[in-house]
Amino acid sequence: MRPWIVLQHVSWEGPGAIAGEARARRIPLEIHRMDLDARIPEPDDLSGLIVMGGPMGVYETDRYSFIEGECGLIAEVVRRGLPVLGVCLGAQLLASALGGRVYRGPAAEIGFGNVELTEDARQDPVFKALPATLPAFHWDGDTFDLPEGAVLLAKNATYAHQAFRFGRNAYGLQFHNEVDRETWLGWTPLLPGSAVAGAEPQRAEVECAGNGLFARFFEIAQEVDYIKADSR
Repeated sequence: MRPWIVLQHVSWEGPGAIAGEARARRIPLEIHRMDLDARIPEPDDLSGLIVMGGPMGVYETDRYSFIEGECGLIAEVVRRGLPVLGVCLGAQLLASALGGRVYRGPAAEIGFGNVELTEDARQDPVFKALPATLPAFHWDGDTFDLPEGAVLLAKNATYAHQAFRFGRNAYGLQFHNEVDRETWLGWTPLLPGSAVAGAEPQRAEVECAGNGLFARFFEIAQEVDYIKADSR
């Protein structure tokens, strides 16, 4: 079985709870640290792609040489119908790879909050099992235009585009639900005190919601893979 590749951009934004759900399904993950000059993998080398967050902007190609290569990889993986999950920066990279514009938003979002699912989310194979108001952690300042043909799945008052699907199994999440305890310990020194104080009950609620989201994402991805295998 070819592994799923995780593109990680900074030490503190690893896959967290996403990795836990992958392990539960015996899905092997291979992490490529792009900030440590890891190579861009070839599409033939992977079964699925997970693109994590980071403080850089998609438009900062002059500072981060890997951005253009990542967008090219994402576009090809989507074209092949392989599963893709983009988180925060990863969602913006997915949007850019599909022709959407990424730019600075009106205000930074930092802290616990919610996103509201759209009517289209009620029909989505991953999102339809989630609560209409989904708890999440926000840590972003950029946003994106929805790529042509994408389906909007979640929004909030600050940013209209919080989650989307493209094709059958490429998903972008502007927010974070991967915050397990280990991830949170790495984040707390970097966050304002107002986002950290007394946060454990909220963090646990966000992780629980994320476990349901990621579990369903992997289930759908495996179903699609089985369909492809049966058709060969």
